Amino acid sequence: MPLAEVSFVTVHGHRRAYVKRGRGPALLLLHGLGCDHTTWDPVIDRLAERFTVVAPDLLGHGQSDKPRADYSVGGYANGMRDLLTVLGIDRVTVVGHSFGGGVAMQFAYQFPERTERMVLVSPGGLGPEVSPLIRAVTTPGFHQLMGLLTLPGVRHVGRTGMRMLARGPVRAARDLGEVAEIYESFRDPRARHAIRHVVRAVVDWKGQIVTMSDRAYLTQAMPMCVIWGAEDRVIPVRHAHNAASLAPEARIVVVPDAGHFAHKDHPGRFVDVVSEFHATTVAANHTRTQWRRLLRQGPPVTVARAEAGEFPIQPTPVCAPVAELPA
Repeated sequence: MPLAEVSFVTVHGHRRAYVKRGRGPALLLLHGLGCDHTTWDPVIDRLAERFTVVAPDLLGHGQSDKPRADYSVGGYANGMRDLLTVLGIDRVTVVGHSFGGGVAMQFAYQFPERTERMVLVSPGGLGPEVSPLIRAVTTPGFHQLMGLLTLPGVRHVGRTGMRMLARGPVRAARDLGEVAEIYESFRDPRARHAIRHVVRAVVDWKGQIVTMSDRAYLTQAMPMCVIWGAEDRVIPVRHAHNAASLAPEARIVVVPDAGHFAHKDHPGRFVDVVSEFHATTVAANHTRTQWRRLLRQGPPVTVARAEAGEFPIQPTPVCAPVAELPA
């Protein structure tokens, strides 16, 4: 599979890398923490057959600049608005994985007039639990320790070991191949600084800080699909059930035999789900009157229950599990 050509544009004085492929309705693909646009390589060509696909490297990641800057979720949402404006794209279906899912939710909240739909893939913001490895990034000494662990010989052994485990029979280790790529990126001290700032903005020693629970009711005005790997070890799949409680109109897809990177574990199925969701939903049409009505109405009682940690154990999914979708 040929690698997509990377383009660059300077916004607010910082160079930003992105891939733009295909033609048709626009999809904005937002990668997760420590990743870059290449996380979408298994799906971008097929999506580009139907859509204009824009897959940026978020600031501080990949080939984009890594300045001392605003690495908050809101800051990233602003950056995506400005990138799309420069590219001449007015409205998108935003697809976000993991941390990118949090950015997608923030983008939709800040710029509903530019968001047609949301597709969230194992997103942050739906519960406090998160992998201890991510929480470790916030601890004192992380930068110095990672500097030692990414010295050439040590990094080679660690990366090779993780890749071997990912190819082995232990299903809990399936995501280590992608973790190895993140580990490799940490050899750049600028990337380590950026990631530390990102994580500190959304996670503390107790877990995730940022939540969408108090604003999920606004998705009444916007189609939303949530995709989660049934064997996710980074953010637990039960957060998908939280999404069903917070946003009853959302389509929930739990992917069997998939980890945190469901789009990489089952790329064909992922493309089918995104394409079917796009084809069977009507793009949101934001109006101030509708937004004002939702804000005045406020969240339903389920939000208070959500913040108290009270969720149904197993909601009925609106969308069939991927294993039951037609091939």
